[in-house]
Amino acid sequence: MSSDLSAEARRSIALDVQHLSREVEGRLLVDDITLTVWSGEVFGITGPSGSGKSSFLRLLNRLDEPTSGTVRLDNVDYLQIPPRELRRRIGMVTQRPYLFPGTVADNIRFGPLQRGEVLSDAAMETLVSRVGLAGYGVRNIANLSGGEAQRVSLARALANRPEVLLLDEPTSALDQDAKLEVESLIRQVVVDSRLTCLVVTHDAAQSARLANRLMILEAGRVVRMGPVNEVLHA
Repeated sequence: MSSDLSAEARRSIALDVQHLSREVEGRLLVDDITLTVWSGEVFGITGPSGSGKSSFLRLLNRLDEPTSGTVRLDNVDYLQIPPRELRRRIGMVTQRPYLFPGTVADNIRFGPLQRGEVLSDAAMETLVSRVGLAGYGVRNIANLSGGEAQRVSLARALANRPEVLLLDEPTSALDQDAKLEVESLIRQVVVDSRLTCLVVTHDAAQSARLANRLMILEAGRVVRMGPVNEVLHA
């Protein structure tokens, strides 16, 4: 982090990524990425298949470990934060919603239970209502559509009250109608509430609709980064 930033500016930085790389069997999946993500920002990440988008995202909450570089969360080196705490504070919604067997409520309550917090019925209902699934708490996840399951996945992440939310192609496994519904939900829940978010998408138009800034990756390296409209029309 730059030493000439004021204390106020430092407080407004959500993630500070410095020279982050990951190498596997001699191949650089992520190659020396440096960026700052501001509190309340939606930061888009795009690029061709195999460009390192998901690999980069997985490094941010240590689902994978970096070969070099680091990330600072709220001005603290994330290697100093226990992984379970880190993954609560930096939540993630994946392309396919990996839900646990049981009800919607079981899934949403899981994260808080891991830290000894029992989510009340009222709090759980607030969360499912927030993602457009009022009354779904008692439903078995086996009976949900793809779009509904993705909404539950988002609610489950929000139950942990994350400081940063990672979205890894959250609509790419859905049909067009469900895709637009979930995208609208993301705008409502993430953008309108000013939750800091990094979203990976292969859809440039979706980046324009969701993100404030955009980073384009190729072969693990940043080829362009800046305001979304400038990057897309460069």
